[in-house]
Amino acid sequence: MTPQAYAQQKAAASGSSFYYAFLFLPPPRRAAITAFYDYCREIDDVVDEARDPSVAQLKLHWWRQQVARCFDAAHGAPEHPALQALQPHLAAYGVEASHLLQIIDGCQMDLEQSRYLDYPGLQRYCHLVAGVVGEVAARIFGQHEAQTTAYAHRLGLALQLTNIIRDVGEDALRGRIYLPINELQRFEVKAHELLKRGQGAEPGFEPRFQALLRFQIERALGVYEEALALLPAADRRAQKPGLMMASIYRTLLHQIAADPQQVLTQRVRLTPLRKFWLAWKVQALGRL
Repeated sequence: MTPQAYAQQKAAASGSSFYYAFLFLPPPRRAAITAFYDYCREIDDVVDEARDPSVAQLKLHWWRQQVARCFDAAHGAPEHPALQALQPHLAAYGVEASHLLQIIDGCQMDLEQSRYLDYPGLQRYCHLVAGVVGEVAARIFGQHEAQTTAYAHRLGLALQLTNIIRDVGEDALRGRIYLPINELQRFEVKAHELLKRGQGAEPGFEPRFQALLRFQIERALGVYEEALALLPAADRRAQKPGLMMASIYRTLLHQIAADPQQVLTQRVRLTPLRKFWLAWKVQALGRL
């Protein structure tokens, strides 16, 4: 299997909403973003699948060495098919080593930190694991205006906040709480109630948790609006894949808002047909 086929297979098998946004890109850009997406998934999986943090640290160190190989032939060629698929596109789209390394930095935070005291602290994490991803994606999609980078960072934050809201229950199973601690305190939701996914919670947990989630959802929806306001008109056509993601993820947020409690016990999803419809609507009509 070629590195390009490997990346394509991984992206298609993931069932991710991102895959639907990639379908409408011309082949060279689609190949580049698919390879980049695969790289991000590989790094994320190191942490999500790790049972021993020390082993995960070693794996992330190995990935740093692989990134170095992509940008300096003196280190040798990258060994992993994800980077072998991505390397030919790096120069064409202005992807730098710092971009790829910051994504590793963000995932390493998951090995060192399982709580965030406040929203500014959470934003720093989101920038590394999603804002930088948005910046690279915007370059691959076709960026002409410098202001588009600010849009990409903001959209990355919105998408990551959506992931955090959707994955409250799954993250609890791993002992992680991304919702800021001071906001849990504000809504009187205890950390142990989240970690147990509401089981055996103190009286009144459900309305407290729903109020907390609706606050998170409203903030995330606001960040989407901020991102869209930052996108220059000259880049709007090229950045349609990002707008597709915004449409899909905003729809997901509204679905969660109808019953916030469900995120504790299941992953809320849109059907593949609905994702495709939302992506097509942006492609064909140019609106979310």
